[in-house]
Amino acid sequence: MHPLIDVPSLIHAYRGAAPPVVLDVRWHLAGPPGIEAYHRGHLPDAVFVDLDRDLASPPGSAGRHPLPAASAFQEAMRRAGVSRDSLVVVYDDADSTAAGRAWWTLRYFGHRRVRVLDGGYRAWVESGLSVTTAVPTPEPGDFVARPGGVPLLDAEGAAALAGDGVLLDARAGERFRGEVEPIDPVAGHIPGAVSAPTVGNIGVDGRFLPAELLRERFAKLGATDAVDVGVYCGSGVTAAHEVLALAVAGVPAALYVGSWSNWVADAARPVAKD
Repeated sequence: MHPLIDVPSLIHAYRGAAPPVVLDVRWHLAGPPGIEAYHRGHLPDAVFVDLDRDLASPPGSAGRHPLPAASAFQEAMRRAGVSRDSLVVVYDDADSTAAGRAWWTLRYFGHRRVRVLDGGYRAWVESGLSVTTAVPTPEPGDFVARPGGVPLLDAEGAAALAGDGVLLDARAGERFRGEVEPIDPVAGHIPGAVSAPTVGNIGVDGRFLPAELLRERFAKLGATDAVDVGVYCGSGVTAAHEVLALAVAGVPAALYVGSWSNWVADAARPVAKD
């Protein structure tokens, strides 16, 4: 299944015999909470999913957005109406940063029928389509969370991949170079990693670049389907977006969920600045 869906295709799916489960995953690191935007207006029948609560465990040495426990994620998805055979469509404001994390987490826990609305809420509204403030009460789903659906990296695996394959750093270039670090206690990057900011995946309209342009971009960075590829960021959110962009380009990639926030939790791990 292609990881993206456009607005006309989503409209068609809404009208089908088995409409999709639509999840609103609007979220911003510095706030305000996404639920506020959801209550101002959302796609028809969309259920709000909180990234910090439903798509991650509490922050700690494992990172700022570590994997949720399988049981907790299963319960959150069942509460949202996700069943084993559901088509799930996830969206955020526009650029798929938070939606990419939802897409990846669902896939990691074994759900294959999940797609990201390319351009998100912005694309829907700009198409002249109506939104609603009505909060649905979906029938509970029967989704079963089975970990291991897609590749996962820990710190040791990320370090090895930086030497044996291609490890992409999805953060802004200045954070990669160690010039600034607004969030984590240590600046820099994993030795051997390659800078690949997520802003390079998206056009001015908030949609992903065409697959051929993404393939060209990643190939210039050494990331192709002929090598092992992994991605990290600050806490495993924008890196999930990059894994999604790589999937659009036809390049499989593993996610280092703990990312930089986990890497620097161990002072013995090396840090590069160049």
